Amino acid sequence: MSESVNLPALGESVTEGTVTRWLKNVGDRVEVDEPLLEVSTDKVDTEIPSPIAGVIEAILVQEDETVEVGTPLVTIGDGSAAAAPAATPVEAPAPVAAPAQVEAPAPVEASAPVAAPAATPAAVPAPVAPPVVAPAPVFAPTPVVQTPVAAPVAPEPVAESEARGSHAGTSGYVTPIVRKLANEAGVDLSRVVGTGVGGRIRKEDIVLAQSAAPAGAAAASAPAVEVSALRGTTQPMSRLRKVVAERAVISMQSSAQLTTVVEVDVTRVAILRDKVKADFQAKTGNKLSFLPFFALAAAEALQANPIINATIDGDTIVYPSQENISIAVDTERGLLTPVVRNAGDLDLAGFAAQIADLAQRTRDNKLKPDELSGGTFTLTNTGSRGALFDTPVVFLPQSAILGTGVVYKKPIVVSQGGLDAIAIRSTVFLALSYDHRIIDGADASRFLVTMKQRLEAGDFEANLGM
Repeated sequence: MSESVNLPALGESVTEGTVTRWLKNVGDRVEVDEPLLEVSTDKVDTEIPSPIAGVIEAILVQEDETVEVGTPLVTIGDGSAAAAPAATPVEAPAPVAAPAQVEAPAPVEASAPVAAPAATPAAVPAPVAPPVVAPAPVFAPTPVVQTPVAAPVAPEPVAESEARGSHAGTSGYVTPIVRKLANEAGVDLSRVVGTGVGGRIRKEDIVLAQSAAPAGAAAASAPAVEVSALRGTTQPMSRLRKVVAERAVISMQSSAQLTTVVEVDVTRVAILRDKVKADFQAKTGNKLSFLPFFALAAAEALQANPIINATIDGDTIVYPSQENISIAVDTERGLLTPVVRNAGDLDLAGFAAQIADLAQRTRDNKLKPDELSGGTFTLTNTGSRGALFDTPVVFLPQSAILGTGVVYKKPIVVSQGGLDAIAIRSTVFLALSYDHRIIDGADASRFLVTMKQRLEAGDFEANLGM
């Protein structure tokens, strides 16, 4: 008995989805909750798991096809319907096996007695002799076929493994963080077999490959600069990229955006982080980066400056009662912004846990569409890529987005005991882009100064949450 699997509801406002990739083929067995396909919507790319176990009998919607919620995607049964088509491919290899058996006889000896075939026509009229020459070439290819057949028999597994390794290195886009990690570790991506969706290479694969590599291999290949496989190609825009492009243009055309930047001395934060990060990870299970400090300071500044957290609704300004901070996450599919809800109630441990969880599930395509909606403010950490600062784009209906740059050391003038001195300090640039329709430059400055004072004071011991 067969059962159809339909496109499920993917969010409150999502009415359709595009099939981007099938993860199973007709005839494959699938278990309950095993991923069937990838679907792209205007909010998220996600995997659709199978609600039932069985054998895939028919795929009803092809890749790149857009269908409405509730549309049948695939039929799954006990395998009886898929068994008939499966039998045909099984017979197909049979002729291939036949030449392999030809290898057993010695064709060289067989070709010598070509006179044997000639003898049969020779019993007929004499002119039949010329036609005998015609069959001869028919037998001539037979030894030729035998030679290649014999060669692949031994190398076949090697060729298969080489193909698998080659596929691992060229199976598509590899995220910048994975490429950076591979370069730093001296790992050749072409030799890494990815364990992610569709064979994509993940950070864990690089770590595993590094641990399995010889000690001297890393140093030898580290300086190599990898040339992207996308160079010189033409690629269609993904659905997610189209949505991001459309919304960015609409946002820029329908709002008055500008950016205000401040420089912050985060030396005290850096000292505290270095002091507690090992204990923090041991007790919470999460690494303590600078991002939770920035998120906590931003949440507190939003509470003190609610206009930065506000939205426009026609001719009115809406001030939300909660601070729901969208965190920009770089993925191989594009930029996504899962939401940390009720950010004003979190401590550093809470931020670290939620950011790590959301980022990992975003990259693994495990997010629910609703986890990408409802944000009132966005935080994007461009410093993770080494940028000093940028001017991020505000995406409506939000009114502001904060970009945090790389934390780096520099000599600056400090005042000590009434005297000026030059000291090496850890600093960062905070860049706030905002909608000038409701946020003035003074509002933006007040928000940034609130963050600056909080971070420079460095009093976060009570907010560690461990």
